[in-house]
Amino acid sequence: MSDEEVVDAPVVEEEVEMSVLDALKEVLKKALMHDGLKKGLHECAKALDKQSARLCCLAKDCENEEYKKLIRALSNEGKVSLIMVDSGKELGAWCGLAKLDADGEIKKPVRCSCAVITEFGEESRALNVLLDYLKKQADEADE
Repeated sequence: MSDEEVVDAPVVEEEVEMSVLDALKEVLKKALMHDGLKKGLHECAKALDKQSARLCCLAKDCENEEYKKLIRALSNEGKVSLIMVDSGKELGAWCGLAKLDADGEIKKPVRCSCAVITEFGEESRALNVLLDYLKKQADEADE
């Protein structure tokens, strides 16, 4: 046997900065798994009206101005944070509405102009990143 001791070097995990959209994507998937995600105008309006919503996402490319106005008004009334997403097809894919091929790539995206989270599910790093971002946004709005 050898007299040398083998010491394992501690593994250093680099914390990669998570963007807000990546965090939102992960939080939406977790909410979907925990049955806390509402999609579409009818479900979202009901959740916002009942004030059971905790976070609302609205697509910037939504063409119907009344739709946007209604969601914004219900969000403001219930003091629910609103996040604007660039594309409805992107939001639909994040909400699990897209058809996927065998490799897991999006084959047929389905558009979703609005999504509401009523239950975040389990706490994760992505949720903390998202909540920190929303808190900063609220602080900036108060100033």
